[in-house]
Amino acid sequence: MLKDEYKVYEEKMRKSIDSVAADFASVRAGRANAGVLDRIMVDYYGSPTPIQQIAAISSPDPRALVISPWDSKALKSIEKAIQNSDLGINPQNDGRCIRLTFPQLTEERRKELVKQIRKYAEAGKVAVRNIRRDAMDNFKKQEKKSEITEDEMKQVEKDLQKLTDDSCKKLDELLAKKEKELMAV
Repeated sequence: MLKDEYKVYEEKMRKSIDSVAADFASVRAGRANAGVLDRIMVDYYGSPTPIQQIAAISSPDPRALVISPWDSKALKSIEKAIQNSDLGINPQNDGRCIRLTFPQLTEERRKELVKQIRKYAEAGKVAVRNIRRDAMDNFKKQEKKSEITEDEMKQVEKDLQKLTDDSCKKLDELLAKKEKELMAV
């Protein structure tokens, strides 16, 4: 019975890690990466739509992305959405597609991005710790109701702490990898 309840919290922690990984993917590292467009929504016929659903995205060279909409009427909307985003890149519209050219990152900008990803990682760790706290509260209630024994409670505490430590370690590994990517010139 306890194993099933662990799975719920394990899944929540995994989702927190996945969320941080998605945040990391949206931070550009000087290289063209279609992941930076994931969060940008385009007003397409009155409804917010992800760029990937209305256009093909290709990378002709390491520093450029080309967005080719399937509907030419969406070109202006896509361009406007990119300009309004926090991407910091000016789109070039040639009438058929939009070209995004990623400039080389300055040392100062790299350091800003590292601060940003550290905040994402810390937010992920806080989320993982909150999940552990909720789990502990749940199991303590069960112990009070005599649904689980004191020995089981001690084991639960150990297991949850290990799960939390593993999740935080995974977040640290993701952070180190992204930092290395950002600081590479």
